[in-house]
Order: sequence, then C-alpha cells, then structure tokens
Amino acid sequence: MSFYVPSGNGILAGLTGNMEDYPEGIVLPVDKPYRWTSADVIRKLKFAAIKYFGKKNLKVGHAGTLDPLATGVLLVCIGPACRKAQELQDHDKEYIARIRFGATTPSYDLEKEPDRFFPYDHITADAVAAALPSFLGEQEQVAPLFSAKSVDGVRAYEMARKLYRSGRQGELDATALESLHRSRIVISEMELLDFEAKEAHTVESMATLGRVRGRGPSAGWEGSQSDDSSACASSASSRIHVADTSALGLPEATIRIACGKGTYIRAFARDLGEALGSGAHLGGLVRSRSGDFSLEQALSLEDALSLFKSPAE
Repeated sequence: MSFYVPSGNGILAGLTGNMEDYPEGIVLPVDKPYRWTSADVIRKLKFAAIKYFGKKNLKVGHAGTLDPLATGVLLVCIGPACRKAQELQDHDKEYIARIRFGATTPSYDLEKEPDRFFPYDHITADAVAAALPSFLGEQEQVAPLFSAKSVDGVRAYEMARKLYRSGRQGELDATALESLHRSRIVISEMELLDFEAKEAHTVESMATLGRVRGRGPSAGWEGSQSDDSSACASSASSRIHVADTSALGLPEATIRIACGKGTYIRAFARDLGEALGSGAHLGGLVRSRSGDFSLEQALSLEDALSLFKSPAE
C-alpha cells in the first residue's frame, strides 16, 4: 500500500496521474480541519482525486470518523486502499482531550449548549489524576446519542437531532440509555497533562451565563482550529454550531488517552464528570495518532489537495 507524507525537508512526494501506478491504493493521513465533518474532507479530496486521475468511479473513504469539533489524524483511503479501511480503523488510537467540569451538554461536546450545571469546587488536579486509573483496561461504554453509532439501522445522531428539533431535549438521556447498546472498549494509557482551575461560580450563576448563546469557538485549542484557509473556504462547516462556554469559568483538564477502536472520548468526558461527582463535557479534541500514523506525519487539507494538482495549475 502507498502512503504519502511530508519528507524530512517538508517537500511532499508527488503523485503520478495514473491510478494504475498504485495497485494497492493510496492512504493519506490528513489533519482534519476544525468544524469540518469527516464526510466534508472526503468529498473535497474525492472531487480532486477523480479530476486528477480521470476516473469517475474512483472510491475514496476514511478509516475512522472524527467529530466536527475534533481535529487530528484522519486516514483517507483512495482506490483499492478502501478495502483496508476497516483494518486501519481497528488499530489503536491516541487523543489529547480537553475536558471541562461543572456543566454538561446533550452532545457531550460544544455542538450543543449547556443543559445542566453542577458544583465543581471539589475538582482539583489531584482528584482528576486519582480518578483516571479506574478507567484503564477493558470496560463497557454507552455511546453518545449524538454519534454515528447505528441503532436498529438508524444512525443515533439522526434520532437525537429529531428529538432536539422537536423540543424534546429532556428525553435525550433516557432515550440514549434505552436505545444504545453498551460496547466493550479498551483504554490502555491515560495521562493528565494539565489542569487549569478557573473562576468559581454558583450553579445558579452558571445557569444564567449558560442562557447566553455562543458566538463561536471558545479560546483557541492548541494547533489548527482555523477553518478559513484558502483550501477550506468552501467548507460546509458554517452549519456546525459551536457553543461558547468560556464565560462559565469552568476548570479544565487536558488528558492524553490511548485506546482501542470504538472508544468515544465525549462519552469518557461524561463518565469522568460523573465519577468525580459533577458533570463534564468535551471542550476540545485532537486525534494525535491513528495506528502507525502520528499527527506530525499528517498533511493539512491544503497540502493533501496540492497532491492532486498538475504542474500547470
């Protein structure tokens, strides 16, 4: 199988214009842009690849969905490499997660506004570090209702959005517990990288602040959350809502997580909040490794698209 990543001097390896030169297909590790869906990335690269190789029926897919508000390694499979997508998806992954305590959202991340608030004065770096070992090893996890998990042939997020649009948000948690099957997952490593205590608020004052609608992403999540580069200008990302919970002054933990397939980091944030006697949601997420591919090897979307341009373009 052919892999294309930056060389040591930062120059990208070129592609010939003949797909027959790649009998095992091509795998591109791409750093998914913030507020792009994984499907957005595939559509963009598929259009460019079809034009470049002159093959209308060219298959392009990915090996493991990343949520719109996550960035990091998305493995894009082109041509015959699509047959290896499941194998690549089954490999272990590593994430850097920023988890905020004291409030929950229906989506467990910033795609939805906070719906409940909890005390958090008792949550410290030591408390978080002490709780992490209990999440190591094989365990059961209930997937978020806003997820791509299939429930009787229906994507969970389709069911969740229908409830949300109809104003029946209060049914979300009950529906999740009733309709989503528990999955066996494995978390092999966890490390608390940072903990930042913020300004204390009462539950009542947080509820007041939480009624203020978000105007965009909260303070920068290390790395590339920018979605306005030239390659990303035509993205459908503007439809992705981002709640701003920065005004709540919530404490945040940054945690490195190495885990097996099927692990939802948003669900881990929910479970960690509950384990600490509070609530929590995901404030930022980076997939730093997928199998043998690290974030350092991943191409920006703009660089990935440049592989499918002829010298004349």
